[in-house]
Amino acid sequence: MQHTGAQQPAAQHRPARVRILDAAQELMLTVGLARATTKEIAKAAGCSEAALYKYFPSKEELFIRVLAERLPRLGPLLSDLAAEPGRHTLEENLTEIARQAALFYEQSFPIAASLYAETQLKRRHDEAMRQMGSGPHRPIEALDAYLRAEQTTGRVRSDADTFAAASLLLGACAQRAFAYDATETGGRPPVDDFARRLARTLLGGISAAEDAS
Repeated sequence: MQHTGAQQPAAQHRPARVRILDAAQELMLTVGLARATTKEIAKAAGCSEAALYKYFPSKEELFIRVLAERLPRLGPLLSDLAAEPGRHTLEENLTEIARQAALFYEQSFPIAASLYAETQLKRRHDEAMRQMGSGPHRPIEALDAYLRAEQTTGRVRSDADTFAAASLLLGACAQRAFAYDATETGGRPPVDDFARRLARTLLGGISAAEDAS
């Protein structure tokens, strides 16, 4: 979405909440979370700052909603899989988890990176996320829960360290978002191939099946 500072007529017909989320995502991507003020977001959305606060009580809440509603839906995927262990093969599930996680971190890292340059703002956001029951630890906990659910089906070894496995998979996906910027091409490993290789490697350590399926 190209930022023009004013909404086009067609865009004004979209619900205000949608316009606010779109404007927030664009500004957070282009100027960073720390510099994307609610005043600027409201202006880009074609509404007043007071109207923005009718839908989102704080910028922290708006940030969380951007992550949940505008980025790849990693959380719902993990919740669905944990609720129905045994569905599809482990390799298929872990590959899709790795794919969605890689895309999620790729898109969220530029938004959140500026927080680490503003210590007080980072603390404020951490506290807000704690109060909302959110935070970057949640996907690790959710993947750990899914792998433990698969242990009950016998598809993951009973002695497998599911927390370590979850941390390894998601840590690799998060690192992909920034670790390759200084290479000659500056390009990340293709996401589909990256996800397949990561899932297969992880399966070698946790799968109860000899064929890692």
